[in-house]
Amino acid sequence: MLWSDHIQKIICLCFTVPGIVGNILIFVRYVYHFLMGTGKKSVDLILIHVAFSNIVITCSTVIRDLATVFYFRNFLGDVGCKIVVFLGRMARGLSICTTCLLSMVQAVTINPWTTLWRKLKSQTTGQIFLYLLLFCIFNSLISSNLLYYITVVSTVNISGTDMYGGYCYMQSSRLIVRYFFISLMAFRDVIFQSLMGWSSASMALHLYKHHKRVLYLHSSKCVNNSSPEIRATLSTLILMTCFLFFYWVDFLFSCYTGFTVTRNSITFIIKTFLEPGYAVLCPFILISRDVHATK
Repeated sequence: MLWSDHIQKIICLCFTVPGIVGNILIFVRYVYHFLMGTGKKSVDLILIHVAFSNIVITCSTVIRDLATVFYFRNFLGDVGCKIVVFLGRMARGLSICTTCLLSMVQAVTINPWTTLWRKLKSQTTGQIFLYLLLFCIFNSLISSNLLYYITVVSTVNISGTDMYGGYCYMQSSRLIVRYFFISLMAFRDVIFQSLMGWSSASMALHLYKHHKRVLYLHSSKCVNNSSPEIRATLSTLILMTCFLFFYWVDFLFSCYTGFTVTRNSITFIIKTFLEPGYAVLCPFILISRDVHATK
């Protein structure tokens, strides 16, 4: 068990710390470009929000997991436990909403001639900021129950509670309250992931048509890579695929562990990769696809 704990600590640090650094670099890069650039691009504002959400997700995961494997269960107290879990849940919801918005804005950018996309084409930076503000309020309300029911392990009797990680526990609540907040989260995930899939399919179809049009050129690959719109669209599609992969694998794995009540070191290691997986890989996808960010 001692070696297992050491392995968990190393994996937790080696996997999440590069994600925090990468998201900070992306955040600073797009904030600088948004403030100092000649044009205030809506995509830059969305990517700033994506990076910020990823930073919060990764930091909350690091704090919670390190508190578990290092047995620092009381270093933040009851208030700190509520804040860490609340921010992590809220940022996860923000990541879903903001990634969906990024997909839809990119779909509008490359294919503005569809009737629906044409109506969404003229979205200013102020309108995008309003959407992001509404996302923050909406996800804060969905996660508000955690501020009341989450408590640190040392202040409650463990029996009759649901373990949240290994650092915090969720007290029992009335069924109507629990199902109400679960329904809100399910409604949010279904709506935004459906929009994400729809816009991603639209982008993929547009890229396919574009590829068919340029097949007669000998340097079609060069043409695809040289277009900023096409390069940004490919980056967005890669992000969408990465997000959906980690979301559904984490969801299925959580269902499996919930039904089998499996709690061991292997489970902890897998959850360490799945929960912050998208938040950790997202900045490196953006850096690898963005020439200016790489420089």
